[in-house]
Amino acid sequence: MKTFTLSLRGSTRSHLIEGVSSFVGEDSSGSFGILASHTRMIAVLVVGLARFQVNGEHWQYLALPGAVIYFHDNLLTLSTRRYLLDDDYNRISQALQEELLREEEQLHTMKQSLQRMEKEVLKRLWELSSKRGRMNHVTS
Repeated sequence: MKTFTLSLRGSTRSHLIEGVSSFVGEDSSGSFGILASHTRMIAVLVVGLARFQVNGEHWQYLALPGAVIYFHDNLLTLSTRRYLLDDDYNRISQALQEELLREEEQLHTMKQSLQRMEKEVLKRLWELSSKRGRMNHVTS
């Protein structure tokens, strides 16, 4: 069986996995697979799960917040901010769901903070504008 190497690269860790017999991922056009000796390719994976087999055995799953993959000379390089790796589909699906919920909560908190800052800036600009208007009226 022909195999290739998978290089996982996250912002805080990396893995080099030899003997990968197949990889399945999803980009904006849908799911696709990669086998050894595939032609050169590059793709942007969507948020979700990808999977791969080592030596044709059990599937390994990757939970990703999106990624860029590049395949050339039987090396598949996957670059992402972070990834979760597990051989249990249910466990990694749950971990991905929890991670997405956590990110959504952080995004909501950040949006609220930005809205408060925007209101304060607009309030301050209005106060400065009003003060300047009164000063121009007095000097006229």
